[in-house]
Amino acid sequence: MARWLLHVDLDQFQAAVEFRRHPELRGLPVIVGGNGDPTEPRKVVTCASYPARAFGVRAGMALRSAQRKCPEGVFLPLDMATYEEASDEVMSLLRTFPGRVEVWGWDEAFLAADTDDPAALAREIRSAIAELDLGCSVGIGDNKLTAKLATGFAKSTGKSSAAPDVGAGAAEGVFRLTAENWTEVMAHRPTNALWGIGSRIAARLAELGIETVADLMAADRQRLAAEFGPNTGPYLWVLGHGKGDTDVTTEPRIPVGRSKSETFPRDLTDPGEIRTQVARLATEVAEEMAAAGRISVRVSVTVRTNTFYTRSKQEKLPEPATDIVPIVETALRIIDRFDLERPVRLLGVRLELVPE
Repeated sequence: MARWLLHVDLDQFQAAVEFRRHPELRGLPVIVGGNGDPTEPRKVVTCASYPARAFGVRAGMALRSAQRKCPEGVFLPLDMATYEEASDEVMSLLRTFPGRVEVWGWDEAFLAADTDDPAALAREIRSAIAELDLGCSVGIGDNKLTAKLATGFAKSTGKSSAAPDVGAGAAEGVFRLTAENWTEVMAHRPTNALWGIGSRIAARLAELGIETVADLMAADRQRLAAEFGPNTGPYLWVLGHGKGDTDVTTEPRIPVGRSKSETFPRDLTDPGEIRTQVARLATEVAEEMAAAGRISVRVSVTVRTNTFYTRSKQEKLPEPATDIVPIVETALRIIDRFDLERPVRLLGVRLELVPE
């Protein structure tokens, strides 16, 4: 029996959760973000339903821009607690299937399963999640890279407007990508189609004459190592050949740090107000970590000005602490080290934690 990696990705997750409690919104261009007020400055879209995406609305876009692109959009506020509850519901369901589940966030997970028919398992998973009144796409691969990429094709094959060019046999919502069809599906695509290669690395590869996955497959590993370093260079070559990690970890990832930041509706110019906001952010994140029983060892403060210049400074705590007072005092000492000549757009406080 073969080992397969399945990547389960929940479709338009936050919007789909909203559809569960507001069925009348199904089929409408729903946009989730901020407090649900598209006139609110400096708030961004966190999820757009497929009808909203047809207007060009995307996650990360300013709510005001989203309203301009989609005047008929239905704007809803973020409801973190409800999304977390829905995510836990799905992940608990995935754990009822044979195999090992590694959670990667609210809306995606890997499942490692020994089966002779991974497509049948994928269809079972989709049917079970549909009973929760949610939708998902499933990518089937021989490693995490191919499974993750396959999910993208699975999502494309489920939309009539898309033309994924992945050949015959693509089932709606399920796609398989392995060494067997890697060259056929991926060779002609640009290098940034690979999970792990962003626009900057793709641009540097293009400067070397490496523009497609096929080019990367044929690239000289020594040349890649010389350009990108002894670790990253060969790793890019491995990605080009569709090789990747097959390990699935069921243990939850324990964070080594926790941060809290805020982009303000108006720029801050008063030093006293800036210190007040830093103290508030430090208090909030310190309270969260104290409640979780985590010990902090270092504090970092980030400042972003209205010119988008961003800088962070940090300081080690006098001693590891769970108490809020020394954390706030350290954060205030740090902010006093900044030269705050320009208006401040964003402030953030991060705690480095003792590993568990």
